[in-house]
Amino acid sequence: MHRDPNEHGSLIEEIEGLIKVHKDGHVERLQIVPCVTTALPPELGVNSGDTEIDKFTNIWARFYVPVCHKKLPLIVYFHGGGFCVGSAAWSCYHEFLSKLATRAECIIMSVNYRLAPENPLPAAYEDGFKAFMWLKQAALSGTGYWWSKKCNFSRIFLAGDSAGANIAHNVATRLGSNILKPLTLKGTILIQPFFGGEARTNSEKHLTQPPRSALNLAASDTYWRLALPCGSNRDHPWCNPTAKGSIKLEDLRLLPSMVCISEMDILKDRNLDFCGALARAGKRVEHVMYKGVGHAFQILSKSQLSQTRTSEMIAHIKAFISR
Repeated sequence: MHRDPNEHGSLIEEIEGLIKVHKDGHVERLQIVPCVTTALPPELGVNSGDTEIDKFTNIWARFYVPVCHKKLPLIVYFHGGGFCVGSAAWSCYHEFLSKLATRAECIIMSVNYRLAPENPLPAAYEDGFKAFMWLKQAALSGTGYWWSKKCNFSRIFLAGDSAGANIAHNVATRLGSNILKPLTLKGTILIQPFFGGEARTNSEKHLTQPPRSALNLAASDTYWRLALPCGSNRDHPWCNPTAKGSIKLEDLRLLPSMVCISEMDILKDRNLDFCGALARAGKRVEHVMYKGVGHAFQILSKSQLSQTRTSEMIAHIKAFISR
């Protein structure tokens, strides 16, 4: 039986190879990256397992726990994908996060959250907040989750890459005034955080992206159109935290942050501006620039240079969570 290609009406948004949105709201996500089970090679020395957080909204998390005899810090991690694609089960995240867990000696809770456009922002922020509150409950109840006896609940970090780093930042601002005991949130790790704005930065205008780049300007604009609340533009505070009308960074209770920036990424200048704004607001922020690599190099690029830079990034994250 042939399906009518027009059964869902005309195509209104598309990011080639990733997502198609039709006029009737039907969304097609193309399987560009395979989803994988929790299996890992035994020699890696990491155990992995999936846990349901909210059955109703299908929020779940994949845990990575290194085989080790001491209590470890825990990173709550949000995957990237422009708020519209991606999964905690994507093979590229499974590989990167299992490596990060073993080399940085930490437990990772990788959260699978709801995606836009079916669930526009703030759905992902709400899911991140809910996942954190679930973690708090797990720590309070003392029920023996298989990973919890290995966890040092007084050293918790929020992290993510691209849209996931945006989620980590926004969840951190929401958690600022909440009582989190017995958890102690120590900092945020923002890898190539996905921010935007109506006015273009130099790197958005002039950094020409190779054909297989993980993020170009057209894709970035499309992600924001699909993710932001209806009628918003890119100066909405969730997209542009330094825009007029955003809550002043001075007024937010923010944790020490480490921002990882890629030299060839169109987001480079926006990431640097964000770090500058945090520093001017009196917040503790440090950034690392990864030379010669582009957006999402640590999960999508297999080149020798990318592998070297990924090892450097993991070492920087280890140093940040070990302080």
